[in-house]
Amino acid sequence: MSALQTEHGILAYHDVGNGPVLVLLHPFPFDHLIWQPQWEGLCQIARIITPDFRGFGGSSAFPSQPTIDQLADDVATLLDGLQISGPVVVGGCSMGGYVSLAFARRHAQRLRALILIDTKAEADSDEAKQKREATLRMLESGTASDLVEQMLPNLVSATTRETQPGIIERIRGIGGGQHPAGIADGVRALRDRIDSTPSLGQITVPTLVVVGSEDAITPPANAEKLAAGIPNATLMTIPKVGHLSHLENPAAFNAIVADFLQSVTGASAGA
Repeated sequence: MSALQTEHGILAYHDVGNGPVLVLLHPFPFDHLIWQPQWEGLCQIARIITPDFRGFGGSSAFPSQPTIDQLADDVATLLDGLQISGPVVVGGCSMGGYVSLAFARRHAQRLRALILIDTKAEADSDEAKQKREATLRMLESGTASDLVEQMLPNLVSATTRETQPGIIERIRGIGGGQHPAGIADGVRALRDRIDSTPSLGQITVPTLVVVGSEDAITPPANAEKLAAGIPNATLMTIPKVGHLSHLENPAAFNAIVADFLQSVTGASAGA
């Protein structure tokens, strides 16, 4: 684990592998550790950088009202700190997907390709915002573990729950280790994010959209709409997994990403 000191505090990140840069942005309410199957499985063909968002993992809290755009700018700041000037592949799951879309909008010149995982373009509906407010109230006296337990039924597929108890414990461990105040800031950023739908047509880089067939939070219909709105997008569905498809079936997910990286960068295990 490494850290970059910025004017707004510390940005923690994990950096491993060689080859074209692939930045992976974590879902809520987790940190970079959720990507371990990817840095282990893809580090032979890419340099995998997995940062912690502000308030999560080892990164400093937000100094002020948090926004998804700020998190996207943090990715650019991290790339500057690592002296990575060329365009990179950016991918994100769920909340990380929202940040990836913001990065595409705000830092298009730094984007080589885009990977959107179990996510959507739309802003929160009024009903979703009410649920965010309920989460904020719960976090005033509850713990990160309380929130993870509340979310678990929708985070993974029924198949995963029944056949992979180790993944359930890993989710509990990573999510339960977060600070409630950091999670609360993340909730506010999610609640207040803008609708990225109007800017989808401006994304010109190759884009991979991945969704679990049993994703209950951002169902396949969201992924289909997302892919349809981006001019050069490919949609891949992983069967029998839910909202954390990269964690539930890393072999299938990594194979999809490896093929995509090869197509856009020429990266391969034999390179």
